[in-house]
Amino acid sequence: MSGNRGSAFSDVAAHPRKITAESGPWPLHDAAAGRAFEAAALALCEPHALMERAGLATAKLARALAPAVRLVEVWCGPGNNGGDGLVAARWLHGAGTPVRVFQIGADATRMPADAAHARQRAIEAGLAVAAPPAAGVAAIPGDPPDLVIDALLGLGASRPPDGALAEAVGYINARGAPVLAVDMPSGLHPGTGQPLGPAVVKATHTLALLTLKPGLFTALGRDLAGVVWFDDLGHGSIRGGPGATSGPSGTPGGATAILAGPARREPWPHAAHKGRRGDAWIVGGAPGMAGAAWLAARAALAAGAGRVYVSALAGDVAAFDPARPELMCRPYAAAQDLLAGEATVVAGCGGGEAVRECLAPLLAKAPRIVLDADALNHLARAHELRRLLCARAGQGRPSVLTPHPLEAARLLGVTAAVVQADRLAAARALAERLAVVVVLKGSGTIVAAPGALPHLNPTGNAMLATAGTGDVLAGWLGGLWAQQPQADPLQVACAAVWQHGHAADAAMADAGRRGAPLLAADLIAALHASV
Repeated sequence: MSGNRGSAFSDVAAHPRKITAESGPWPLHDAAAGRAFEAAALALCEPHALMERAGLATAKLARALAPAVRLVEVWCGPGNNGGDGLVAARWLHGAGTPVRVFQIGADATRMPADAAHARQRAIEAGLAVAAPPAAGVAAIPGDPPDLVIDALLGLGASRPPDGALAEAVGYINARGAPVLAVDMPSGLHPGTGQPLGPAVVKATHTLALLTLKPGLFTALGRDLAGVVWFDDLGHGSIRGGPGATSGPSGTPGGATAILAGPARREPWPHAAHKGRRGDAWIVGGAPGMAGAAWLAARAALAAGAGRVYVSALAGDVAAFDPARPELMCRPYAAAQDLLAGEATVVAGCGGGEAVRECLAPLLAKAPRIVLDADALNHLARAHELRRLLCARAGQGRPSVLTPHPLEAARLLGVTAAVVQADRLAAARALAERLAVVVVLKGSGTIVAAPGALPHLNPTGNAMLATAGTGDVLAGWLGGLWAQQPQADPLQVACAAVWQHGHAADAAMADAGRRGAPLLAADLIAALHASV
C-alpha cells in the first residue's frame, strides 16, 4: 500500500452503495450461490486481489461512517472474512486512522492462503495483531473504540460461534460503539436471517461483498444487520447488475431470490372511468369483526378500484360506512352477480366461522381471489376447500394468499417456529403445494409463486404491528388487482406489499421515529397519500 496517506483511499476503486427500499430490485444469493460467485471472481483475479478489494471497500465505508474517528477496533476470525478485516485495518492504518486489531485462531499454517497473506502484510505495515482477551476478562484495556469492525465469520459460517469466537461476539456487542459487519453479522445465517445460535453480532451497518444475501432482509436479519451496504468488488459483470436473476452464460450461481423494488404506476388516460378501474368485492366481517371488512374495503377504494362492494357477514351491520359512503354494502346472497361481472374478491377479513360457507362457491367461481385471515384457517381445516383452491390455477383463475406465520404453519401442518426458521422455504413450499401466490407477512415479507424466484420486501417497520393492518394489505392488494385483472398476480402482490410497507416507513419518518403503532385506518390514509 502506498505510504502517501492523502492518496491511500484513491489508489484502488471501491464504491460501497447503500441499499434502500427504492434502489431495487436486486438479486439475492444464498450461501451456495454466493460461494459459486466468489469462486468465479477469484478465477478472474490476480492472487489476493479480491481480498484487497474487499478490505479496501470496508475501510472506505468505515471512514465514511466515522470520518472523525479516534480509534477503530477490528475483530478478525481465522478465515477469509478475517483476512478482509486485516486488509481493512491495514488501509485504515496507512491512512492515519488509529487501529486496534484482535484475531482469533491466528495460525498462519492453518489459515487460507489469502488470509495468511493479509495477516503478513498487516504486520509488515506496522500493525500489532493481538490475540483476543482471555476468557472471563471483563474489560479490554485502552481507550474505547468509536467504531468496531466485525470480521469474525462470513458467508461460510454454518454452525453457531463457540469458544473464543463466541467470546469475541460478546465483546463486540458490549463495546457500546457502532458496529460495521463485513459481509454478514457474525453468527447470522445468510439464507434464513435467523441466528445460528445464541452468539450473534448486532451490527449497526453491514457491508455485503460480491453478492447480497437473503438473510440480511428477512426474519431477524433486518434488526441484526442494520443498514445494508453493497460492493460488487468490480465484478458486476458476473452478478449481472441490479435486477439480474442469474449470471451471464458460463458463470455459476444464479440468484435464489429478489429484493423487491418500487412498482411503477402508469397514469390513467384522461378518458378513464370507474368501470375501467374494475370492481372489488369484500366478503368478511362476521359478528364482532365487521371492522376488518370495512378496513379492507376502504383500502381497496383508496388503492383505486372503480367500485367496491362489501358483504359484511354480521347481520346487524349498517348498510353503509358513514366515513366512506362511496362503499356499497350488499348482502352476500344478493351479490352473486358480482362474480359474473369479473369482480376481484377479497375474502376472510374478520370472517370468523361465517365465511366458511362462502368459500366453496367463491373458490369455484371468482376470477381472482385474495384469501386472508379466517379464510386461511378454514382452508387449513378443510381438504375440499384446498382441492378447490388448487384446481383454480388449471382453470386460469389466479389466487393470492396473505398469511402471517401462524396461518402459514396451519396450512403447511407445521409450527410457526418452523415457518420462521426458514421463511423463504416455507413461502415457496406453500406456493407450490397450493398453486397460488403467497404473501408471507412479517419482517421482510416474502412473496412467492410456483416456478418463480421469491421476492423479499424491503419496506415496512414495527409501526405495522397493530390490529387491522393485515386487513388493509388484503384490501389494498384487491384494489390494485381489480384495476389490472390480467396482470401477473406475483407482481401485483409485490407492488401492494412494497407500497403498504412504504406508507409505514413514511409515517415513521413523520413521527420522528417514536415507534408508536400506526392505526389501520390511518395506514389507509398514509397509503393513499404515498402512491
